[in-house]
Amino acid sequence: MQPITPFFMFEGNAEEAMNFYLSIFEGASISHITRYGANEAGKEGSVQQAIFTLNGQTFMCIDSPIKHDFTFTPALSLYITCDTEEEIDRLYGALSIGGAVLMPINAYPFSQKFAWFNDRFGVSWQLNLL
Repeated sequence: MQPITPFFMFEGNAEEAMNFYLSIFEGASISHITRYGANEAGKEGSVQQAIFTLNGQTFMCIDSPIKHDFTFTPALSLYITCDTEEEIDRLYGALSIGGAVLMPINAYPFSQKFAWFNDRFGVSWQLNLL
């Protein structure tokens, strides 16, 4: 069995989201990208499928050619354990811009510093200082 890969389905901004994430994580990379061509199901030039890596984790994303009545939910989030306060502050500062804060970055009974938020694309993130 192959490793499990988180899959993001966007509606027209997959490449923008992917490039945003790539700009935040050091050593991130795109390993594969295919685009819709003329007369295909999706908008020409949009992402048919992309595979990228952030901090050693592989992700896949697409621009859905089908409009749907659902989006991302905080019930599933990307959880990052940060090693330093500088790291958690940097990630929070970059990823939370234009998003919605669910739990502001702060000390909590379960963590010396923690934040939970949706980024500007609707993807939910949890950051925890180890």
